[in-house]
Amino acid sequence: MTDAEDRKPKSDEARSAFSPPGGAAVDGDMSTTSEFAIPEGLAFHRTAGAEAETTSEFALPEGMDVPQAPSVEPEGSAFTTPSTYSAKQAPTAFTPPSGIPVVSLTKDVPWQDRMRTMLRMPVAERPAPETIQRGSDDSGPAVPRVLDLTLRIGELLLAGGEGAEDVEAAMFAVCRSYGLDRCEPNVTFTLLAISYQPSLVDDPVTASRTVRRRGTDYTRLAAVYQLVDDLSDDETAVSLEEAYRRLAEIRRNRHPYPGWALTGASGLLAGAASVLVGGDLLVFVAAALGAMLGDRLAWLCAGRGLPEFYQFTVAAMPPAAIGVTLTLVHVDVNASAVITGGLFALLPGRALVAGVQDGLTGFYITASARLLEVLYFFVGIVAGVLLVLYFGVQLGARLNPDAALGVSDEPVLLIGASMLLSLAFAVLLQQERSTVMWVTLNGGVAWIVYGAMHYAGEISPVASTAAAAGLVGLFGQLLSRYQFASALPYTTAAIGPLLPGSATYFGLLAIAQNEIDEGLVSLSKAVALAMAIAIGVNLGSEISRMFLRIGSAEKRRAAKRTRGF
Repeated sequence: MTDAEDRKPKSDEARSAFSPPGGAAVDGDMSTTSEFAIPEGLAFHRTAGAEAETTSEFALPEGMDVPQAPSVEPEGSAFTTPSTYSAKQAPTAFTPPSGIPVVSLTKDVPWQDRMRTMLRMPVAERPAPETIQRGSDDSGPAVPRVLDLTLRIGELLLAGGEGAEDVEAAMFAVCRSYGLDRCEPNVTFTLLAISYQPSLVDDPVTASRTVRRRGTDYTRLAAVYQLVDDLSDDETAVSLEEAYRRLAEIRRNRHPYPGWALTGASGLLAGAASVLVGGDLLVFVAAALGAMLGDRLAWLCAGRGLPEFYQFTVAAMPPAAIGVTLTLVHVDVNASAVITGGLFALLPGRALVAGVQDGLTGFYITASARLLEVLYFFVGIVAGVLLVLYFGVQLGARLNPDAALGVSDEPVLLIGASMLLSLAFAVLLQQERSTVMWVTLNGGVAWIVYGAMHYAGEISPVASTAAAAGLVGLFGQLLSRYQFASALPYTTAAIGPLLPGSATYFGLLAIAQNEIDEGLVSLSKAVALAMAIAIGVNLGSEISRMFLRIGSAEKRRAAKRTRGF
């Protein structure tokens, strides 16, 4: 074959179907390759040291490289630290053109005030985290575990009756103590949610938790507040594992008072309340007996799985039945004071104050749910008492509403009864023994102010109740700041002497005697007194925050007035 013939291009038929094209080089000799082989020019990594290789017509130019595929991260657990999270080297924050106002948060004020101040700021204006609680790894804890711990702490606070704003402040404090500054907690009546975004370009991490059961234990509430305070402290390094261990101990701890002590406290509360409305020693014993019997019946219903509505209905019947029975047997006793004292042990003052506080601070969904719960409890009490009063009136019981209006002329006796009522209320709320004395004194102060304004000064009961409740909220907030704890243990039991038990009873008695208009007027007065208590407590707390140093260059900002639109 001549050279000319060798240079002459061959036709496609003269070539094998499996022979490589001229532009595709293969390793070794001219061996047959698959038609799916990648040409040399399209390889992601160019072979180093290749000399004068023949490339395909689809090869990229010499100065252009194909972008390499991103390396796949090894699959890990949900609790491993994300690659975007670093407690030591946080991503650079965005600075708006107008600048960020300087916010100075001093560390000698309670963490509640600092967290509330930052929660009401836009995310871009919040200062960097002041404290980072570290564990054994300097890179920081795993984000899902921090969010889970935050939700568990918020669950205990919300189930214990804490306000929505205080629960959000505690959740925000826990997240910031572990370096998660771009987090947004959200609290409703039964749902807790929190969202954390590592940076502006990363996907947010969101977690939620449902509160299905609520119980009153202010000792557990104080322990949770102490844990959050330690997490927010610079000098107290609490690792994530240590925080989980302490939280588990808080959940396992038993109530400080046994069941028989709670039943006895319910009786003392009813007896002391009957003395405040003009009762004597016999009335005290009868009211205490009725309240203790109602408490045991409520426990029995709770053990059978009945809802709280029916528990309140059943618990309201024994005091009313004892008062009606004493009237039917013609015992010279103030039956109205017996029934009124039993009502004091059932009125949901704690839920009422929390509901109004949530509404005043802007948490309208939670406030609506709490107030609806109070309404259901109140309807249950009304149903139980009204049923007994109706049958008592049909049997000929002569219940005189004016008989309970008499008040003792001995102010020392009334002050002692109000302090005993607050003491019993504190035991029912499962408070710490160290806080019982303070709340008892706070309840005595509340009754002194109310008595001086209403009985001595002849001021309306609604205004007198609001002023006394305001002092309760003010002193309770001051005591909580001194102890770096929640204000509920210092305020809830102290409002016990101010609860509208007599107005509630008079309204129910008038309805049972077919005097609907008078009954509705009296019940409206009871609602006004309850609202005065709740608003007064919240106003006293806000006044204490207003005149004490908040720790910020500017005061705690609230939502602007909407002006009707």
